[in-house]
Amino acid sequence: MSIRFYDTRQAQVRDFTPLVPGQVGLYYCGATVQGMPHVGHIRSAIAFDILTRWLEYRGLRVTVVRNVTDIDDKILEKSAASFAEGFVPDPAYRVNEPWFALAYRFEQEFARAYQTLGVRRPTYEPRATGHIGEMHELIAELIERGHAYPALDGSGDVYFDVRSWESYGSLTHQRIEDMQAAPDAGPRGKRDPRDFALWKGHKDTDPETASWASPWGRGRPGWHLECSAMAGKYLGDAFDIHGGGLDLRFPHHENELAQSTAAGQDFANFWMHNGMVTFEGEKMSKSVGNTVSPQEMLEAAAPRVVRYFLGQAHYRSQLDYSPTSLTEAAAAVERVDTFLRNAQQLLGADAVPGSVPEAFAAAMDDDLNVPQALAALHETVRAGNTALAAGERDAVAAAYAQAAAATEVLGLDDAGNDAGTDPRVTTALEVLVQAQLEARAAARAAKDWATADAIRDTLSAAGVVVEDSTDGARWSLGG
Repeated sequence: MSIRFYDTRQAQVRDFTPLVPGQVGLYYCGATVQGMPHVGHIRSAIAFDILTRWLEYRGLRVTVVRNVTDIDDKILEKSAASFAEGFVPDPAYRVNEPWFALAYRFEQEFARAYQTLGVRRPTYEPRATGHIGEMHELIAELIERGHAYPALDGSGDVYFDVRSWESYGSLTHQRIEDMQAAPDAGPRGKRDPRDFALWKGHKDTDPETASWASPWGRGRPGWHLECSAMAGKYLGDAFDIHGGGLDLRFPHHENELAQSTAAGQDFANFWMHNGMVTFEGEKMSKSVGNTVSPQEMLEAAAPRVVRYFLGQAHYRSQLDYSPTSLTEAAAAVERVDTFLRNAQQLLGADAVPGSVPEAFAAAMDDDLNVPQALAALHETVRAGNTALAAGERDAVAAAYAQAAAATEVLGLDDAGNDAGTDPRVTTALEVLVQAQLEARAAARAAKDWATADAIRDTLSAAGVVVEDSTDGARWSLGG
């Protein structure tokens, strides 16, 4: 077994070997909870959830850290707007909502979306506001090493000195001279416009609750500092993988790498970034009106289908959404589910997951190539359907074991498995439908066609599709 991933920093696919044998430390950037989740957030979470599941399938113990940025300029701006005279909120926002209430409410919306789409909870999910002490320690270390300085204008800001760290730009392969000024604070108190804020001095226009005491005056942390402090606390000075969306490479991840390594840490061994979601080839934009939200997707299709769509592309590639995307994903999921259900009905207690197909494993080991893995899954389903038609029980069992294992690795089995889809409900449905099918079979044997047809019509009205075969009737849920 050899696992290989693309490392953004080295700009190549290379062998992955855990820093600690048998263990993996993974940090990927969570949401800035200023509003409802968008598809980019969810695609990233699904990509790193699949990565985690695959590493665990390969026998590794994975510690996953996904942060929550619950203090940020945009959160404060959205909260301040809610107190403005004449504020008319859209459905996502409320009048007179304190920043911390707004952040917590949207954090719960993210948690709900993650759960609905089968993204497992990370090992740790720290909030930025809970780690101010660790941030102070990191700033102090950087100042002592000569890589940070208090603002020259007495504002209470503290900046990272980008020219003090010769490796600055190594993640995104840029020269400092080609970079734009850091947008997180005005240039007045900086040595160089590209220096970025580690600590932001409190402003009179910000609520007092959005500031903390520090050796440099009351204030709040800079965005980049938050992730470095939390990654270091939960994963140590060196860990295996740092992930996030492609849009975070610069400046966020570049700045994380600089401040953490300048403080004496090895930080991440691999940097992995997932691609963006577009709408018919164009960047999604509210101003253009070509956005689609996770909630809109879930109103149009089942969670299992939405997860399949958002996880089906190679994680590094662009994922394009079109009006037919979910219909196509639903058809693909239905092919898999119909085989699994038919095989379960034939095999009974012998229907058990096993190992994924060899081609599936080879694809996943090769930079998490989900498209090729899905091709292997669908080929297994085709072979299984052929075996079903031929009545080859052993071949059906082998195909079921492989296909069931693959759907588990892809997280499809967990999508939609929240409180509204209690496993007992699924069991009850199977028992009731099977009882109806047995009653229909008895009616057909007695040539009571009216009763048999009535049972079939009742099941059809409930969305249950019945397919007669030489081995008896099989059923599935219609699209």
